[in-house]
Amino acid sequence: MMRSTFSFLFLLMLFNCENSTDAVGDASLKTTPHVVSEKNKLSKEQQLMASRIDSMFKKFYQMRQFNGAVLVAKAGKIIYKNNFGIQNKSDNSALNDSSMFQLASISKVITATAVLLLHERKLINLNKDVSEYLPDFPYKNIKVKELLSHRSGLPNYLYVLNSELYIPEYRMSNEDMYKRIVAKKPGLYYKPNRRFNYCNTNYALLALLVEKISGKPYSQFLKDEIFTPLGMKHTATIRDINLEEKNVTRPYDQRWRPVDFDASDYVLGDKSIYSTAYDLFLFSEAMYQNRILKPETQALAYTAFSKEIRQHNYGYGWRMKNFKDPIKKEVYHNGWWHGYRTAFHRRLSDTLTVVILSNQLNKTTYHTYKVYDILDNTNQVVLGEDVDQ
Repeated sequence: MMRSTFSFLFLLMLFNCENSTDAVGDASLKTTPHVVSEKNKLSKEQQLMASRIDSMFKKFYQMRQFNGAVLVAKAGKIIYKNNFGIQNKSDNSALNDSSMFQLASISKVITATAVLLLHERKLINLNKDVSEYLPDFPYKNIKVKELLSHRSGLPNYLYVLNSELYIPEYRMSNEDMYKRIVAKKPGLYYKPNRRFNYCNTNYALLALLVEKISGKPYSQFLKDEIFTPLGMKHTATIRDINLEEKNVTRPYDQRWRPVDFDASDYVLGDKSIYSTAYDLFLFSEAMYQNRILKPETQALAYTAFSKEIRQHNYGYGWRMKNFKDPIKKEVYHNGWWHGYRTAFHRRLSDTLTVVILSNQLNKTTYHTYKVYDILDNTNQVVLGEDVDQ
């Protein structure tokens, strides 16, 4: 008992002290210490959770398996927040709370939210054919809801337009993408609504629908309706930021080689929103508090629409785990794009939020299940000793 108590107190002392970690490669790197405000002090149990999460990501970092930002919150309280590594290898600048990461496919969550906002305002009917909003759309009987749920059967523009994506200095717009698809009219992969088929074309078209229906550029609509109202000060699409700005992270492969962009980086909706772990926390909390979408609209977004998928499933912009269990049900989206790997997970029953963002191709970004294991098993200390015997 005394040994357990001493171990627990020692861990808490380590956790509350400022720290730095070993360098990665030739870079001199620092991590930002976790700070809890006086108004938001953690319970002993939460401090133990934070300590264990911190130990895990420090180990990943020291083993050169993680470079990025982590945030874990529950019931509106941030339990853990930290940054590991660098945002720009050219000057060895350290990641900080304002470091903006390309969200990759987490952007689909925000695109779906924008579409559902227009749905709530009765400006878009999810059951209508896409061709009713885009008159020259070359495919019949594809509904808006089938874009949202990846059941359209459309081909992926990233493959269909592969040669166009590598035109030097070309920044393809959603309108460009659409016109090229209309001109080529590639064959469908599947008959509409036949089965689930994850496809970036769906969400690039949804961003275009947002523009056509709202009368605003997609980037401006997100800024006016989501980012600014929620206080997401460090969130914007690639078209609204300067990639050379200090707090915009640069992407790298596993050997710390810079990853080049191509024309598709400027197609929005399916990717190319930049944000921070904290801003995604604000977004998640606003969803929990029904400040963005009504509860019934969120319930629709978290509905499993592909009955042929038995384990994981997809709603409107959200993937799902344990979707048949109201206690364990998790809604999430991961991302992987040009050197970035990202994870944004939420467990609805206890209003949990887990955000892991990396500007390097680190597989540990997707180890959210290990965070869940720590949060759900707080009776054991890191070394396997019980807090109380």
